[in-house]
Amino acid sequence: MQSSSIRITRQQLEKGEITVLQTVKNFLSVIDSKNEEIFALTSVSAEPALERAHKIDEKVKAGTAGKLAGVVIAMKEAIVEKGQVTTSGSKMLEHFESVYGSTAVEKLLAEDAIIIGRANMDEFAMGSSTENSAFGVTKNPHNTDCVPGGSSGGSAAAVAAGMCHAALGSDTGGSVRQPASLCGVVGLRPTYGRVSRYGLIAYASSFDSIGPLTYNVEDAALLLEVLAGKDAADATSSTQPVEKYTESVGKSVKGMKVGLPEEYFGEGLDQDVHKMVMDRIGELEKAGAEIVPLKLPLTKYAVATYYILATAEASSNLARFDGIRYGHRADQKKVAADLAEEKKKIQDAGGDVSVIDSPLIRLYKQSRTEGFGTEVKRRIMLGTYVLSSGYYDAYYAKAQKIRRLIQEDFKSAFSKCDVIVSPTSPTTAFKIGEKTDDPLQMYLSDIYTISANLAGIPAISVPAGMHPSDKLPVGIQFMAPHFGESELFRVASAVEAAQK
Repeated sequence: MQSSSIRITRQQLEKGEITVLQTVKNFLSVIDSKNEEIFALTSVSAEPALERAHKIDEKVKAGTAGKLAGVVIAMKEAIVEKGQVTTSGSKMLEHFESVYGSTAVEKLLAEDAIIIGRANMDEFAMGSSTENSAFGVTKNPHNTDCVPGGSSGGSAAAVAAGMCHAALGSDTGGSVRQPASLCGVVGLRPTYGRVSRYGLIAYASSFDSIGPLTYNVEDAALLLEVLAGKDAADATSSTQPVEKYTESVGKSVKGMKVGLPEEYFGEGLDQDVHKMVMDRIGELEKAGAEIVPLKLPLTKYAVATYYILATAEASSNLARFDGIRYGHRADQKKVAADLAEEKKKIQDAGGDVSVIDSPLIRLYKQSRTEGFGTEVKRRIMLGTYVLSSGYYDAYYAKAQKIRRLIQEDFKSAFSKCDVIVSPTSPTTAFKIGEKTDDPLQMYLSDIYTISANLAGIPAISVPAGMHPSDKLPVGIQFMAPHFGESELFRVASAVEAAQK
């Protein structure tokens, strides 16, 4: 089910044991055999990938190939590629073909990576199960009765199923880490601003971050070296120097302080997940790390704070999809005919026709009604409500203050430790359809991941083993201070090594 690591692939290429073309063909064969059932990829770029493989093979022979030559990557539907349809999992953008490429994609291509296809996702990244995609449900490769997590479920499932070396996802409230945990792969959310968001279709702009999903920790470190850095096209991207993250992989954790917050190990956490995470922490302690008990008292407010702020930003960001400037447009003739019929009925009844929408307003309404799915509509309405007159101070302004206090909570905690540990998800993958009728339970799937997004700090999920009861993957999460990705790779690689 798992693909070879990037380092092994590169070594085999350099020795002439394989070619880039063979590598691409092997992945395409896996996609052909598995994708129909799993539906990790919404589209496959077979011919372009094969053509590009030929060219990169020539560069390998000439010794001019980039550091990602031969690396095959799947791209989340929210990250635009020039000339590719980019739907963000929504009927609103079903036929949208991007005229430019995101900075993340361009950086990968510059190092000779190959984009194999587009990965399925929850519509506009709003979901924790990849059941909200307008184009179909993605299944967990470990058990196809279960979800892969979300919203980057297609990306995680593609890596777990061996369809690619790695994939890119986006993480707004845990959308890289939670599916990584449920699918048994590595998922990294970098520090906010570490990776350019240019070309990422926005959900909540102050939370969104592009991050890799990979077979192992070393691959995640290598991809971050390529993806990170200042981008003139993204004013929020950081000028902080990009470190050699791969040099942190395999470093001893002796003397490292690992914070253990009591709030992350309470009610709602599966007992076996709890034990497995504690076992991994015990292995770090044996390797020389010091475990430091912590308190993060504002954790209980994280979910409510996140869903106020993120939906408010979503309401603003998605306003642009009106059927005129962007996105799906309803049938104008039908809208006009329906409006005329409605007007006639009111006139015949002696009513006031001035209350009827103008043709343009009705077109906006109908286009958005047809283009957006249920969960997206729910979050737009929530966001519009908390931003509305009379409620702004009671909800949005108060949530911004709590967000600041949560950031201070973490700042105080990191004065006592190098990283903070927690489960990634309270349970293993749940059954498809199990939580679709209970939005609150679905939102609680991200209870351990949301805080990192509120604080803007980096976090990584790494496999912690297989659950003894359902034999599904369990993930352990580490969080670090701003731009502390090297420490994340150091501790995550130690957990990884202890399980081999």
